[in-house]
Amino acid sequence: MNDTSTAAGAAAADRRPLRLGTRRSKLAMAQSGQVARAVEQLTGRPVELVEITTYGDVSREALAQIGGTGVFVSALRDALLAGEIDFAVHSLKDLPTTQPEELALAAIPLREDPRDVLVARDGLTLETLPDGARVGTGSPRRMAQLNAWARAHGRTIETVAIRGNIDTRIAFVTNGELDAVVLAAAGISRLGRTAEITQFLEPDTVLPAPGQGALAIECAMTNAPLAAALAELDDPYTRVAVTAERSLLAALEAGCSAPVGALADLLADGHVVTEMRLRGVVGSTDGKTLVQLSITGPVPSSGEEAVAMGRELAAAMLDKGAAGLMGERAL
Repeated sequence: MNDTSTAAGAAAADRRPLRLGTRRSKLAMAQSGQVARAVEQLTGRPVELVEITTYGDVSREALAQIGGTGVFVSALRDALLAGEIDFAVHSLKDLPTTQPEELALAAIPLREDPRDVLVARDGLTLETLPDGARVGTGSPRRMAQLNAWARAHGRTIETVAIRGNIDTRIAFVTNGELDAVVLAAAGISRLGRTAEITQFLEPDTVLPAPGQGALAIECAMTNAPLAAALAELDDPYTRVAVTAERSLLAALEAGCSAPVGALADLLADGHVVTEMRLRGVVGSTDGKTLVQLSITGPVPSSGEEAVAMGRELAAAMLDKGAAGLMGERAL
């Protein structure tokens, strides 16, 4: 009888909904909803979203002022460690580069488009914006590269610091306050608003934030069965690419609000991926000075190799003066 009771209890536990911690924003809910559906298919268990408010959601200060690193993450991690949720979904670019020992980065799913995009009035692109156009972004990284592009092309633009969700930012354009805003392609795609994009900004013009377009799924280290199930969602190519990018960021000792861009491209020879190119940029926000370098090597076969690639590029960038361009960094 005891054996039967134990078995029944285990079966009931297996049917218990998994609690997925997420920020309350429309984008975070959309991202978490995608992951929830995938986890339900994997485990056969229902997943319920648990909305958690983070400091970054309630503060109206600029991210560079409040210290962008971890402000959207800490409350979710606290809930994980307290056992209030079973796993959490983050935008990977929001994660601090140091992983807590108590938490497993169980999966980094296949990455969405990592590029930035322009949403401008009247279908305008960077090239067709009028001189003096007001372009909104909350990112020192984007400001540095947009202003550098303008200088290189003999143009003038005014980069305007803004905050808010995607709806709020696009509204600055539709209400005529700004000529354009720059956003992440992945976020607009996940909200089904790609029709509003007027230009995809190629990495040669604006390198994205390290890890942009990728999601991170975390759970407690002690929950090995859940970590193993979530690992089925991991994309190994995405993981080595973003690991190299985040290693560059860490080696530059820069927070996620610093003016640092990075992108690791997997280069294919025919249909076989053979090499990875890692590009990095650090710039002053006025665009007067950029340090932009890249390295190419075999696709890393481990996290350690990906980390080494990021550190190698960071060392080269520091040799070129990158450290002096990160006055905005928040450590």
